[in-house]
Amino acid sequence: MQARSLFARRKGVAMSDSFIPRSVLVTGGAGFIGSNFIHHFLQGNPAARVTNLDVLTYAGNLENLKEIEADPRYRFVRGDVCDGDLVASVLKREKVDAVVHFAAESHVDRSIMGPEVFVRTNVLGTQVLLEESRKHWSSQDVADFRFLQVSTDEVYGSLGPSGLFTETTPLAANSPYSASKAGADLLVRAYRETYGFPTLNTRCSNNYGSYQFPEKLIPLMIHNIIAEKPLPVYGDGLNVRDWLHVRDHSSAVETVLRNGQPGGVYNVGGTNEWKNIDIVNLVCDLLDARLGRAAGTSRSLITFVKDRPGHDRRYAIDASKMRSELGWEPAYTFELGIAETIDWYLANQEWVREVTSGAYRDYYEKMYGGRE
Repeated sequence: MQARSLFARRKGVAMSDSFIPRSVLVTGGAGFIGSNFIHHFLQGNPAARVTNLDVLTYAGNLENLKEIEADPRYRFVRGDVCDGDLVASVLKREKVDAVVHFAAESHVDRSIMGPEVFVRTNVLGTQVLLEESRKHWSSQDVADFRFLQVSTDEVYGSLGPSGLFTETTPLAANSPYSASKAGADLLVRAYRETYGFPTLNTRCSNNYGSYQFPEKLIPLMIHNIIAEKPLPVYGDGLNVRDWLHVRDHSSAVETVLRNGQPGGVYNVGGTNEWKNIDIVNLVCDLLDARLGRAAGTSRSLITFVKDRPGHDRRYAIDASKMRSELGWEPAYTFELGIAETIDWYLANQEWVREVTSGAYRDYYEKMYGGRE
């Protein structure tokens, strides 16, 4: 009876046009997108605080946040989103009024090798975080609250040669990774519909930029080109992805957090479709020029390999809702973004060596018996 009356009370409250977060819990904040978001958010919100909850798997690196580790507005807590007691204590101690949930296992190939890890973190972890956040929100200490689930366009499945994913496209996940993210998205929806919990959901296209672990396409190609190693390209290389600079993604997440309608789903894309092989050729050519190599040198390293199971052919995002309702558009052109990204990796080779060293191998050994 208490839950029903709380639901009715919350459901009847008109939310303000703009939510002003004061104490934000960012999960997975030591990872690629999470760390970029923390930098972005603290820079633009001098009166706000951020608590970063991260278990520090191979993909989490506190070096990504070294510049702000002494900032009194920033706090790091090492821990698992599946640990309900820890989550509850952080929410209460930090008087959190917004959760931005990035924490996830996120690599399709690894989800095929070991799906159980993805279900635990991405589904169970999201449910634990939702439940503890709901209880915290229900307390008398929180006047207004937001829970933002950061998801992926992969939950929609695969597109043919034309068309775009919209927010109403049915979920049709084709890999264990995307299925786990779709399951998390549905839990977020269920908490909104059942409890009136003020949730938000973003689904983004492929991100690129600084601090991305070199298992994903662009940083892997950069890493291998520099080392003159083979450049593995799945199948015929004609799979299409929509690419979004991570800083544009960070600004979009903040925009949704502040101005999104609770219960809303927002697609975030760069309107920037590229075939995988064209991306690889471009990175090859840009690096040849920067490294003083003859034109075409790095293209000779391209090696077509057996396609992975269930490899979605094309993703493309319709982000018009972000433009029409929230006034957001990406600021980066791809030409600027990819050049800046390559230059960052060239200037941060020590970071690359560190993240691809023992911690990465140890994690694979533990989770997958050393299979890469």
